[in-house]
Amino acid sequence: MSHIAILGITGRAGSRIANELLQRGHTVTGIARHVDDVVPRQGLTVKSGDATKPDALAPLLRGHDAVVSSTRFDGGSDAAAVTAAVRQAGVPRLLVVGGAGSLEVAPGVAVVDTPNFPDAYKAEALAGREFLNTLRSEKDIDWTFLSPSALFEPGERTGQFRIGGDGLLSDAAGNSRISMEDYAIALVDEIEVPKHSRARFTVGY
Repeated sequence: MSHIAILGITGRAGSRIANELLQRGHTVTGIARHVDDVVPRQGLTVKSGDATKPDALAPLLRGHDAVVSSTRFDGGSDAAAVTAAVRQAGVPRLLVVGGAGSLEVAPGVAVVDTPNFPDAYKAEALAGREFLNTLRSEKDIDWTFLSPSALFEPGERTGQFRIGGDGLLSDAAGNSRISMEDYAIALVDEIEVPKHSRARFTVGY
C-alpha cells in the first residue's frame, strides 16, 4: 500500500484516479485550491493547496511515495513549480496527467500542430507540451507523463485498452479515445509497477 498525493483532486481526472487508488487499498491525500465539496472517504485526506506555489505546497507533499499532478496546464500548474515542490518535499516520483496535443500523428508532427486542431484547446495543449519538455530535462525526480487519447471523457471502466508511446492511438475506425476510468487504471498500474520511468506514454482503445 502506498501513500499518494493528488494535485487537482476535485477535477474529473483527479477524482477518478483517487477512486482507483482507494479501491486498490492505497491512501490518498487530495489537494486542490478549493476542497469544501470533496466527500470524506476512508483512506482519503483532503488539504487546500495551490500547485503554482511550491514553498506552500512542499509541506503538503512530504512523506508521500508519489505525487500525481492532474491540474490544468494553462493556469492550473507550472512544471517548474510542481517539480520544485516535489523536490523540496523529497518525494521520489511524479506522475502527470498529460494531454493528447503533444502526441505525434507522424514523425515530428504533434496533434497540436495539425491544421484542424481547435483553437479553443490550443493554449492548454501548448502548455502541456511545455510541461513535458520541462520534465524531459529533469534530473532529480523519477517522472512519468501519461497522455490520454484525443477524446478523454468520463465513461465506462472496462480494463481493456492499449498502451503506446509518443504516437496518438486510434482504433480501426480512426477514433482516438479513452474513458477517464480506464485512464485511471493505466495510471495506477504505473504507480504500482513502474514501466515508464522518465518517459511519456499513452493509453487508448
